[in-house]
Amino acid sequence: MRLDGKGGSVAVDNLRPPPGRGRMGRMRWSRLFDDLEAQLRAEERAELLADVAEHTRARRGQQGLTDRMAADLGRPLRLRVAAAGVLEGTLAELGADWLVLRVELPGARARSVLVPVAAVRAVWGLSGRADPHEGVAQRRLGLRHALRAISRDRAQVRLTDLEGGQLSGTIDRVGRDHVDLREVPEDGTGRGRGHTVVMPLAALALVASAPSAGSPGAGGA
Repeated sequence: MRLDGKGGSVAVDNLRPPPGRGRMGRMRWSRLFDDLEAQLRAEERAELLADVAEHTRARRGQQGLTDRMAADLGRPLRLRVAAAGVLEGTLAELGADWLVLRVELPGARARSVLVPVAAVRAVWGLSGRADPHEGVAQRRLGLRHALRAISRDRAQVRLTDLEGGQLSGTIDRVGRDHVDLREVPEDGTGRGRGHTVVMPLAALALVASAPSAGSPGAGGA
């Protein structure tokens, strides 16, 4: 019971809807609530997808070429390098601003070719994956570090500059912006050692390990 406005009482039962109408009203409201929740979920999904897409675009905008290459270490790539043409091989090493391709030569042993990223003109074969955290330890090493490692090995190499000029010998010294190459003819004898030639790093297109004497690749990069 409850009091009416005149001091009397009104039966609570009189405030209840007719039989059947209350349940239908509750069902209708439940459907409205369900529809609203579904709409909210759809809006949240749309916002999440938009956020993911924006984050992906922003992340891709921060990726460098070496970030993308880091995901493809050990995979075959094809590069077009300034003054050296097209090189095909396996991406064997990766640094902050350089890479090494392992190039297979018909009838000869494979050669390692170090290419400064600045000399790369085009790349084919990247998977499209990228992770800026992959290969971090390797990418800390700059071009000078890599050249110093080659210098310590005292291996004979061939340098190609951005105009296509080539020099063969051993790297004697790596400066801040140049290398000293002690010229050695590629005759396999080590005789006829020439003078020291200085090449600016900015002019370097690639460094190739020397081919074996008389190999079919002796005239290639």
